[in-house]
Amino acid sequence: MNAISRRTFVAGAACAAAALAGCSSQRSSAYPDPALTKVSFVLDYSPNVNHTGIYVAMEKGFFAEEGIEVEVVPVPADGADALIGSGGANMGVSYQDYIANNLASASPMPYTAVAAIVQHNTSGIMSRAEDGITSARGMADHTYATWNMPIEQATIKQIVEADGGDFSAVKMVPYEVDDEVMGLKANLFDTVWVYEWWAVQNAKLQDYPVNYFSFADMDPVFDYYTPVIAVNDEFAAANPELVRGFLRAAKRGYEFAAESPAEAADIICAAVPELDPELIHTAQEFISPEYIADASSWGEIDSERWARFYAWLNDEGLVERPVDVDAGYTLEYLQ
Repeated sequence: MNAISRRTFVAGAACAAAALAGCSSQRSSAYPDPALTKVSFVLDYSPNVNHTGIYVAMEKGFFAEEGIEVEVVPVPADGADALIGSGGANMGVSYQDYIANNLASASPMPYTAVAAIVQHNTSGIMSRAEDGITSARGMADHTYATWNMPIEQATIKQIVEADGGDFSAVKMVPYEVDDEVMGLKANLFDTVWVYEWWAVQNAKLQDYPVNYFSFADMDPVFDYYTPVIAVNDEFAAANPELVRGFLRAAKRGYEFAAESPAEAADIICAAVPELDPELIHTAQEFISPEYIADASSWGEIDSERWARFYAWLNDEGLVERPVDVDAGYTLEYLQ
């Protein structure tokens, strides 16, 4: 099984990510068309079903119809955001919480979210079924695999206490694996923050019983946008129609993936043979309905939900400087 964890997504990339993304880059740019304008796009990690719409749009020619050739570039060690913000990549994948950290820094990098890849936060807490941890208060007197980030631990504190539990009784242990199912089997931890579409489906494929509860169901403040497509501000200002064309093509790709998950999974597996087809197909079936969900169309960002999460970060003092709750995203390029 390929391992993609919530911790890996938000804490940085591994060498395998660079290898896989590098392969994608070579395939997409091996025979460049001089009539097309190249747009570099950095993934947040190794290719997975968060990215299916991009690969579908490449394979189906949706980008070419917009006059665009997409170059998928390797994610650097310091993450996709740094590459987008520095202009090393024109566009890429980010998260609302990462954008908050950037906005709160002394010298924010110039990049902005322009579309939501998935409409709702699909992450939560997974544990062994035999332990009977069916809600956040049950995390007390059990171990939790932490990667020692303030926003992460504040989130755990909030959900445990809101559920009537004792956060001080949650035993923090270092997160040292990328395969959460393996970690639970080996008793390295009792509870772990995961993406439901990946880790829970992985557990099902392994016939390993787990419990899971989601952050979005526990508190609306945690229904933030993860992941999003972001653009370098200078690139967007100089090439607004190019950004609009990219998003039109991406929208068609994600709409196709929403309607035809099996074929979409085949497309990304063909583009990236290193992926586990069984897990990709299972994950795709789960996530395809989440691309659009209850939004009127793919890519939309709800201003109230965006602002609610940033207001919570400000209120809890979790960012270096207070952030403008309406900053960090725009829908002006989404058509």
